[in-house]
Amino acid sequence: GKQINKWLCCFYNQSSHFLNMLLYISSALRNAGDQALEWHIVPRENPASDFPSDFELVHIRQASPSSLLTLEDHPYIKRVTPQRKVFRSLKYIPSPEPAAPCNATRGTQKWQSWQSSRPFRRTSLSLGSGFWHATGRHSSRRLLRAIPRQVAQILQADVLWQMGHTGSGVKVAVFDTGLSEKHPHFKNVKERTNWTNEKTLDDENRKKEIMINFLFCFSGLGHGTFVAGVIASMRECQGFAPDSELHIFRVFTNNQVSYTSWFLDAFNYAILKKIDVLNLSIGGPDFMDHPFVDKVWELTANKVIMVSAIGNDGPLYGTLNNPADQMDVIGVGGIDFEDNIARFSSRGMTTWELPGGYGRVKPDIVTYGSGVRGSGMKEGCRSLSGTSVASPVVAGAVTLLASTVLNRELVNPASMKQALIASARRLPGVNMFEQGHGKLDLIRAYQILNSYRPQASLSPSYIDLTECPYMWPYCSQPIYYGGMPTIVNVTILNGMGVTGRIVDKPIWQPYLPQNGDHIDVAVSYSPVLWPWAGYLAVSISVAKKAASWEGIAQGHVMVTVASPAENDVGGELTSTVKLPIKVKIVPTPPRSKRVLWDQYHNLRYPPGYFPRDNLRMKNDPLDWNGDHIHTNFRDMYQHLRSMGYFVEVLGAPITCFDASQYGTLLMVDSEEEYFPEEITKLRRDIDNGLSLIIFSDWYNTSVMRKVKFYDENTRQWWMPDTGGANVPALNDLISVWGMAFSDGLYEGDFTLADHDMYYASGCSIARFPEDGIVIAKNLKDQGLEVLKQETAVVEGVPILGLYQTPSDGGGRIALYGDSNCIDDSHRQKDCFWLLDALLQYTSYSMTPPSLSHSHSRVAPPTGTERPLPQRLEGNHLYRYSKVLEAHLGDPKPRPLPACPHLSWAKPQPVNETAPSNLWKHQKLLSVDLDKVALPNVRAYRPQVRPLSPGESGAWDIPGGIMPGHYNQEVGQTIPVFAFLGAMVVLSFFVVQLTKAKSKPKRRKPRIKRPTYLQQQQTTGKNPTV
Repeated sequence: GKQINKWLCCFYNQSSHFLNMLLYISSALRNAGDQALEWHIVPRENPASDFPSDFELVHIRQASPSSLLTLEDHPYIKRVTPQRKVFRSLKYIPSPEPAAPCNATRGTQKWQSWQSSRPFRRTSLSLGSGFWHATGRHSSRRLLRAIPRQVAQILQADVLWQMGHTGSGVKVAVFDTGLSEKHPHFKNVKERTNWTNEKTLDDENRKKEIMINFLFCFSGLGHGTFVAGVIASMRECQGFAPDSELHIFRVFTNNQVSYTSWFLDAFNYAILKKIDVLNLSIGGPDFMDHPFVDKVWELTANKVIMVSAIGNDGPLYGTLNNPADQMDVIGVGGIDFEDNIARFSSRGMTTWELPGGYGRVKPDIVTYGSGVRGSGMKEGCRSLSGTSVASPVVAGAVTLLASTVLNRELVNPASMKQALIASARRLPGVNMFEQGHGKLDLIRAYQILNSYRPQASLSPSYIDLTECPYMWPYCSQPIYYGGMPTIVNVTILNGMGVTGRIVDKPIWQPYLPQNGDHIDVAVSYSPVLWPWAGYLAVSISVAKKAASWEGIAQGHVMVTVASPAENDVGGELTSTVKLPIKVKIVPTPPRSKRVLWDQYHNLRYPPGYFPRDNLRMKNDPLDWNGDHIHTNFRDMYQHLRSMGYFVEVLGAPITCFDASQYGTLLMVDSEEEYFPEEITKLRRDIDNGLSLIIFSDWYNTSVMRKVKFYDENTRQWWMPDTGGANVPALNDLISVWGMAFSDGLYEGDFTLADHDMYYASGCSIARFPEDGIVIAKNLKDQGLEVLKQETAVVEGVPILGLYQTPSDGGGRIALYGDSNCIDDSHRQKDCFWLLDALLQYTSYSMTPPSLSHSHSRVAPPTGTERPLPQRLEGNHLYRYSKVLEAHLGDPKPRPLPACPHLSWAKPQPVNETAPSNLWKHQKLLSVDLDKVALPNVRAYRPQVRPLSPGESGAWDIPGGIMPGHYNQEVGQTIPVFAFLGAMVVLSFFVVQLTKAKSKPKRRKPRIKRPTYLQQQQTTGKNPTV
């Protein structure tokens, strides 16, 4: 691979002088003993060069591992990481006509030149207007587009404008592609800074001469201008806070490229400039990019409220982007104007905590992100979709809200997030991993923020495992005695200070009238709440006395948070919060109905590079969704629940569960190695009746060497350390029964038991017991295609095997060579029916006739035709493994870790009656909405009608009428004229009514019949009409 030659050296403290940095690095590299080592510190060419810094970019020619280790060992150097390249791809279609996406692949990609797109890069999160119709829920109505004034008015920002609040005094930073100097929409651009290696501050096109068809596929596309307009435009497409102080940070080149060092310098500069609100409409899945993550923490610790887009990788679950997935950042998802979750909006849960824990609730909040209008690159307005559109909507709202608070000391990242989530309007029929706390409600947030006093709060504010669909997946399965503890990861928000702690220990108080003593609760928590937040992990289990009981149990956990008082006053501020808990308990299900999912042996990106299971997915080559039953295996989980199975998750080694409680252990797409003790225990468990189902994937060392991935971060070609699954490790696990997978790599369509199937980069069965059932199909040799670009069909590829172990009362084993048919990530044809059939076999010993009597049944392979797959020589799996550790060049298993032990809280029962419905808006302790007066303004409700053919989706705004100091007199005069006009009209009608009543009544004269009518009647003729 290409040698990395630029490294970020992060220091523990900001140095007062460049020479100090030089001295530290020089001293460290001198100790490496390599006298011929060439290195220098890369000079800064941006505004940060005038200020102290906590990192330096070091160019080292042919850096050796020893020199890097010596750098890391220096006492003043915190961390050494490679300089990361961030390639930004703006993914949207600017016109309503069908068009190729901007990031579409041009030309034919070779197998050996996969380009890492989503997994490696922090990308812009904007999309095409075509996503307008991609709603999250099915609707039988025709989608009607609202014709409002602007998104700011839809959210009733005009109510706050009429109160005189327009964002004045708030510094808001836009980290994006820049902004042109004399854009007519902005009146208060305080500073424009360039952090790239290009000599421009403008948001402009890369190549003017090719902007006809591909204008928006190059450079900034005006994305930075659009984002700034949503926040602070003063005319046409109005922003939320036109009087705010705009600070424009150009952190991307015209080629949409950035580097970590540019972001770190820009972040440091934002801290120095005392920025209040920062919008970051980019993201990526690498939550282990330590310099970036650490700097985000530092930003929020300095009271910078960061708002970030949650990602455009929906509707798949487990697709949250960083930094929006951090506790201290406001993560924003997208909805359309009918309040449907946008299809593109990424879903939770966070995957930082896997495999041992459980993810947190994200996004925090959702708002409009489909078809939102903002400023054009030079003038006018345009529409965009994506969570990078929803993010500035919230950033603009936050800027406007901050300007309404008289005591600005109360505004911090925690208090602002508390106000937003406490005021959010929950969307019906949507779970918390899609909508977070609900839809942004600007007016309620204003009311809460203006009666706020510092306190702690929880997200979510209660745990109700009976409330569906909001509390999915918790509500999808009741709990029972003997099951794995249910873990709920609650975020503690601390509005009292940047740092805090939990006083003593959380207290568990079961409600005796509501059977609270039927559950046990264990709580773990952050030792320090910093910055502004921490975690509270609540584990819930059923007490032994409720093994045969069914009903609802309730209680609550009390938590007291303390923070040092600010301004050197001394003492501490404290806040006590209550976490209500409500669960449904059922009798322990029979063993045959219980399935255990092995989470412990699934690895994903980050921290390591683990490839997708389907090699055809070249635009998304990495496995980064967590491989959890509630993320990319969600549909499979829902299907198993609908079939009556109870699915639990094993987040610890195989040695840590009681196999007598479960019918089947389900292993899918396992990349991890196995402890020798795990192999021994599993063999014993299966002899005693536990059954095993394995869905494997491809593993071929030649293909792994051939299939290179280009890492845009480090500019290196790299090879995966495993295939789609770790087949050599799986073979070690099942070898005692005479079974093994091969290193063959196959794909193709086929029919099995009258079901259409697709085999996507799966392996075959190389060895199987002679008395087992084996199903084979004709498939294409994908390995041959990868290695030699040749196509061949292989007949009789063994893909499915069923086996009853010979021991008395022994379990059953089922093997299948591909997991893509049950994985939501890139599934083309599901095989849930096959999983049902395998579970019928493993749980009830019922062999499906469609398989045992299939025409595709063949004699089991003996494994003598070709050698079994071996581990890739020189692989680095030990760097990311929980099982392996480095040992003299040949990795060895670590000592078996102890099984997790929960310390159950001592209950303090209370004889109280719990509320039956825990759902209500999160009540902050000091909030009384009735005390916060609002002007008597009728809530704005836009008309809704379908667009006429050829009608533009734009709406026109009177250019001269805008809030702010430049037209405040006009804005105040219009209501006065309207009132006077109404009074004149009313006076006119009163006068007319008075005149009518004052006139005396006169008797109407009798009208004589005309003579000619009398003559007509005498002649007997009637007049025609």
